[in-house]
Amino acid sequence: MKARDFKEHFKRNYLLAYPVVLSQLGHVLVGAADSVMVGRVGTNELAAVSIANAVFSVTMMFGIGVSFGLTPLVAQADGEGNHRASMRFLKHSFVINFIFGLLLFILLLFGGYILDILNQPKEVIILAKPYLAIIGFSLLPFMIFQTFKQFAEGLSMTKQAMYITLSANVINIILNYILIFGKIGFEPLGLVGAGWATLISRVLMAIGMVIFVLYFHQFKKYWTHFKVTVWNKKSFKQLLNLGVPTGFQYIFEVGAFASAAVMIGWMGATPLAAHQVAMNLASISYMMATGISAAATVRVGNQLGQRDIPTLRIAAFTCFLMAIIFMSFTGILFMSLNDLLPFLYTSDQSVIQIASSLLIIAALFQLSDGIQVVGLGALRGMGDVKLPTAVTFMAYWVIGLPSGYLLAFVFDFQEKGIWYGLLIGLSVTAIILFVRFNNKTRLLAHKFNQEITG
Repeated sequence: MKARDFKEHFKRNYLLAYPVVLSQLGHVLVGAADSVMVGRVGTNELAAVSIANAVFSVTMMFGIGVSFGLTPLVAQADGEGNHRASMRFLKHSFVINFIFGLLLFILLLFGGYILDILNQPKEVIILAKPYLAIIGFSLLPFMIFQTFKQFAEGLSMTKQAMYITLSANVINIILNYILIFGKIGFEPLGLVGAGWATLISRVLMAIGMVIFVLYFHQFKKYWTHFKVTVWNKKSFKQLLNLGVPTGFQYIFEVGAFASAAVMIGWMGATPLAAHQVAMNLASISYMMATGISAAATVRVGNQLGQRDIPTLRIAAFTCFLMAIIFMSFTGILFMSLNDLLPFLYTSDQSVIQIASSLLIIAALFQLSDGIQVVGLGALRGMGDVKLPTAVTFMAYWVIGLPSGYLLAFVFDFQEKGIWYGLLIGLSVTAIILFVRFNNKTRLLAHKFNQEITG
């Protein structure tokens, strides 16, 4: 590949990825803002945010995964120039995502009972329950937002969701300040105030995204097919076959990190608060890397629709390189500022000391995290989700978490041991998914060449 071609793909991927990166950053900043501002209230409150967000993040990431089923299908239809198919997938996806949003909210209504059986400090659970109930309800508007966001992203329109998400985050921070600390005449609500701020900001996000897709002129050619597209089982099946396994991919990964929070919670409120600080920072880089993954999904799906496998491979490998460069930078940042970054969240010296040591381990798994999430996105663009789902389960739940438990409680590495286990799981996933994508696209290129020459 010529340097000029590489530069062109890098530019196209960047233009697709950076708005999604900032949008995904916006999602994680909701939790980060809650953690930073609630951390000023107290260590128990910060620990409560940690355990509540550990439970909530599993359900939210499953919902995000389900909504991701729409993007590759729309990207492939766009590559084929089939506007009617794109609208058909949007209609069916809206129904699926709304139903899943409702089911996930109902599940989180019982989140208090889940917290009770996790053997966490009582003072932490009492604070976490009402916060979890409020942010659980925010899943309904969030899934509506995701539906229209993924549709727009499948059509390579990524900037508008970025603007809407970042605007909603500014509103969330302002409302956090008002409701947590009791400003401009409001009573201080503490952790509950952070929950209400999150709910309101997500309602506004959903409204903004729906208005954009309904009225922006570039979507008119798709809406003309709204009434003529019929409901059919095949479209539901296609979306679910991609979305549900993707949701489980996120459950297996995020669930592993949530389980890590539970195990660290057995050690006390201070290690749990420190875990929340380090995990919050690591989540920022991870969610930004998912933006590059989304670009890989769109580029791969679009080129697959055009049956251009050589360009598909180049576009995907450029995304891998972008993730390596970005995550190397974040790893260096975590390693060099590990003693300073925790001060953003708390002034408790015991929390800061533990968090700074965990950030060193977070720096070590940045590369693996970036490669594995781009691998999932690239394979998703090809409709390959079932085997990657099995890989994530094996890597995190058969290898990573058991290794972390042994290192933490048998070999007495404490919270560091659990994080080393996560590092192992991420590394295994990254290697397998990269090899899978490379082999699968080589075989696909050979198959298409045979069809052309045959």
